[in-house]
Amino acid sequence: MNQNAKNRTPKNQVSKELMHVGEMASGVQLTVPVYRMKALPNSNEEKNPSVYIQANMHGAEVQGNAVIFQLLELLKDIKINSDITLVPYANPVGCNHKNGEYTLGRFDPITGVNWNRMYYFDESVIEPFAKQHIDSEDSIVEANFKQLLLNEIDQQLNHNIYGLTTGKRIAFQLQRLAHHADIVLDLHTGPISSKHLYCPEYCKKSANYFDIPHTIFIPNSFDGALDESIFCPWWTLQETFKKLGKEIDISQGIINKESFTVELGSQEQIDLKVAYEDALSILSYLHHKKVIEAETPEQFLPQTMLRYACYLKDYKSFYSPMGGMIDYLAEFGKPLPAGEPLARILRMDNYGDGEAIHNISLEQTVIPILHFASASVNQGTELYKVFSNYFILPELDSKI
Repeated sequence: MNQNAKNRTPKNQVSKELMHVGEMASGVQLTVPVYRMKALPNSNEEKNPSVYIQANMHGAEVQGNAVIFQLLELLKDIKINSDITLVPYANPVGCNHKNGEYTLGRFDPITGVNWNRMYYFDESVIEPFAKQHIDSEDSIVEANFKQLLLNEIDQQLNHNIYGLTTGKRIAFQLQRLAHHADIVLDLHTGPISSKHLYCPEYCKKSANYFDIPHTIFIPNSFDGALDESIFCPWWTLQETFKKLGKEIDISQGIINKESFTVELGSQEQIDLKVAYEDALSILSYLHHKKVIEAETPEQFLPQTMLRYACYLKDYKSFYSPMGGMIDYLAEFGKPLPAGEPLARILRMDNYGDGEAIHNISLEQTVIPILHFASASVNQGTELYKVFSNYFILPELDSKI
């Protein structure tokens, strides 16, 4: 919590509404809390990007809710230059999906589909729009394209004669909020995980402004996730205009669109102290994008740290070669030399007449990022996700 804010009169007011996203069989409404902070009228003509941040789309990934709490506390006393929308508990079905002591909520229990693979993008609308706006100013392109994206979602929500699954109804309403913003952050966690960032390839420099040591650069490819549903339309529009002879830049200037998935660590736990640090990391990025203002030159500067990165094609899953009990050995975030043990597998069924311990290693140096939550695994279980062919991000030319 921002302890210094206790005795101050907040600069910014927070409004709250409950967004109705569905109904249960009993008639009980499914609702999602939506918090908004409005910027004061701007005396100059500079347009600063608006922001949308959501958390807890997957049921067990709860740390993002704590980060949103800390952001709300901090933002009360920071000068903001544009509107900010924050949505914790984004998936009311997933965050209440329990099995015994565990939260499930990664997959829709009815359809089996990953909750974060239900967002919408129809690439076929891009080229006709680009041709129609080939001579339009950037401000007109931005306004009209944003409205097109919102109309597409409205069509799916309100004019789909065959209806929608529960998951898509929730996802599309969240996406509609996100399309109103210029910057979108979707807060997640892994099973047992280090912090890492999914960043579009077209805005690589932005990765340096988060206090996150590992970044995965993702291509312009839509697979149903929220971050992709926001940046893919704009990136595709930029590339389509380029083919038609028109240059626009969607990462700066009048059109300023960026979207990230921010992985905050491990699931099934919150830590308010760490959440405060994560909130400062996000504020560092928002300061860079001129969403907020600092009181001193040093405030909200990104930390100096070694930042590793790889491309999505080099973010590899390692699957268990056998069943057994896993002792996870590799330390997150540090290069693991080829041949060094990643894990060891205990096979008590072999004790006395075979090998009970099996060391597992790779023939390539990698950086372990996350691993499976349980020590009990089947053959073929995804044990680790690792950076292969990684590299170090160059430091910023200036931190100020």
